Amino acid sequence: MKDFFRFEEYHTDFKTEVIAGTTSFLAAMYIIVVNPAIISSTGMPFSGVLTATVLVCAFSSIAMGLYARTPILVAPGMGINAFFTYTIVIGMGVKWETALGTVFWSGVIFMILSVLNVRNSIVRAIPRQMRFAVSSGIGLFITFIGLTDASFIVRNPATLVGFNRLNPITVTFIIGLMITSILFAKRVRGAMILGITSTTLLAIPIGRLYGDASAITSGVPTLVTWKGLLAFPDFGMLMKLDLLGSLQYAMLPVIFVFLFTGMFDSLSTFIGVAEAGGLVDENGEPRYLKRALIADAFSTMISGIFGTSSGTAYIESATGIAEGGRTGLTAITAGLLFLPFMFLSPLLSVVPRIATAPALVLVGAFMMKPVLNINWGKLDDAFPAFLAMILIPLTYSITQGIIWGFISWTVIKLALGKRSEVSWMLIVIDVFAVAAVILGYK
Repeated sequence: MKDFFRFEEYHTDFKTEVIAGTTSFLAAMYIIVVNPAIISSTGMPFSGVLTATVLVCAFSSIAMGLYARTPILVAPGMGINAFFTYTIVIGMGVKWETALGTVFWSGVIFMILSVLNVRNSIVRAIPRQMRFAVSSGIGLFITFIGLTDASFIVRNPATLVGFNRLNPITVTFIIGLMITSILFAKRVRGAMILGITSTTLLAIPIGRLYGDASAITSGVPTLVTWKGLLAFPDFGMLMKLDLLGSLQYAMLPVIFVFLFTGMFDSLSTFIGVAEAGGLVDENGEPRYLKRALIADAFSTMISGIFGTSSGTAYIESATGIAEGGRTGLTAITAGLLFLPFMFLSPLLSVVPRIATAPALVLVGAFMMKPVLNINWGKLDDAFPAFLAMILIPLTYSITQGIIWGFISWTVIKLALGKRSEVSWMLIVIDVFAVAAVILGYK
């Protein structure tokens, strides 16, 4: 195992990797219930989508660890699942069986592009300044997610978002954030897990002894709830996709949007996490990129087969990398931890999202380091990078940040006569980016 994962080369060990994998799992496990909660709005059975979600998370993350040997877990993507549900099925009136077929076919195209190294060419076409911006933008995005999960930042009709008042929930979050920060600063092994555990314990009295969490828990007054132990898996969604119906001409734009968004969500995550965690090769490219992209394509294909929206590399993987995860064993550990929850999904209610929020905020800080490498003294570099970085959290979409960052980079560089800084592949990407915007990806 030491030789297979090259522990010595990456200055890690078995214990560190297992702790890192557990941390990534704890940060991402919310997807087991959140994904079916969103997708079941299409009429698909909640229990069936939950089982599909667990299977995709487990098999995709294990494949990423074994084949690509990277510490990045894979799961059905947030944003993509909303697009699948509200735009494709509900908005366009596409049958969910057909929508699952478009997910599968987009995965097939992913795979072809990955095997032929087209996606590697796309990565090489992304300017270094934009890579730094994407990493920092994802850091801001993760922080924003953490702050909203904790109800620290809330909707404000006057200013769109604003600071929530101090209450038992926000105070618990602040205490949990301070505990986790101190543990992390003191380099305590397993700081993220200890922080999540501490915040969970602190959240138990809310709704029982004081406070009320109803506003953020769909009317349930408590944050930490017990909903039983066992729930048997439902394999009813397996192979329910409509392969032929999804190849109709009218479905081609849908396949394209799944292809484009899935590709850039995964690419940006690989680039951003690699830059922040130092997981790059001697050329500054993400390690084992081709293998990682093939594993990601595999995830999208099996997502359609199992019965959920596209799988993608997860930004929450950065929590495990912050804990020292550097090899595929981190992803394998996370993947294996998903499997028991085919039977134990009610246990997830014990760890509220407020408990993982401090970890996400800290990881956001961890991922901001590459912002120092942006050439702020050169506006034609700095402005596109800034635009990409700030639009990722503000649009709640990694893809939108990349789209407008790339387009602004291309337009400004060409206007200044700097044609050598705009590759032909970047122009091709810009064309597809504009097409994705026209087709209505949110």
